[in-house]
Amino acid sequence: MTRRCDIHGPGDTLSCGEGRPLTVIGGPCVLESPELSVTVGETLRKACADLGLSYVFKASYDKANRSSAASHRGPGMEAGLDQLSSLRERLGVPVLTDVHEPGQCARVAQSVDILQIPAFMCRQTDLLVAAGEACADASLRASCVNIKKGQFLSPGEMDGPVDKVRGAGCRGVIVTERGTFFGYNRLVNDFIGIGEMLDGVGSDETTPPVCFDATHSVQKPGAKDASGRLFSSGARDRVPMLALASVAAGVDVLFIECHPEPEKAPSDGANMLHLEDAPALLRRIARVREAALGG
Repeated sequence: MTRRCDIHGPGDTLSCGEGRPLTVIGGPCVLESPELSVTVGETLRKACADLGLSYVFKASYDKANRSSAASHRGPGMEAGLDQLSSLRERLGVPVLTDVHEPGQCARVAQSVDILQIPAFMCRQTDLLVAAGEACADASLRASCVNIKKGQFLSPGEMDGPVDKVRGAGCRGVIVTERGTFFGYNRLVNDFIGIGEMLDGVGSDETTPPVCFDATHSVQKPGAKDASGRLFSSGARDRVPMLALASVAAGVDVLFIECHPEPEKAPSDGANMLHLEDAPALLRRIARVREAALGG
């Protein structure tokens, strides 16, 4: 099987997968100010360009699956999509964001290049089909669906979500590993399982590229603050280790959320990488990638 996905961005088509440059999906967890998004996007775009890596900007306009109903969710669909569309033109790179309901897919696909299915929703047939239909519609901008593997699924069970999207007419699919539940408030990464997904997911001859989410993998869901409110903690210091290990294992795409001041971020700050540390980590990643490919 051949792993490949073509993403039709604002410039040339970005092709990711086997035998192609590593693709980095990176940005803040949720949209904040346009200035912050530009700072993060420009820093990551330059670092990737200097290393010959492909880059996709990522941010969510709405975090609909926060631990607490009182948690910050983002600017909402219309304001968020306006910001993402402007960022796409300014940065000149493809843009990715989450969708949570079938009715959102066609509207979001007008503004961004990749629709992302959150891990908790990766078996929702109506959502997967709507995302696939939107990304198969040539009149819309989006051409790819990134499906995050549920924390509760085995690698082999990802055949179903991939086939649902492709059955709706979408050929551009990526599958993302972001950790599997292990007991309470803990995620682990199964590298044998990553290898199984690299061997092929779905029923077609061309199989989706495999992405590794290095930042959500260190998340510690279900923690409580001093007032007893639920929130997600994390182990940011483990992000470099997991990122390097996944690239050595041969993943095609790396997902890393970054922020200039993650301690002040309104969402997932505990597992986001400090933006100033990202270029040096990407240089290490590029060297490991070269060595893993026999360079």
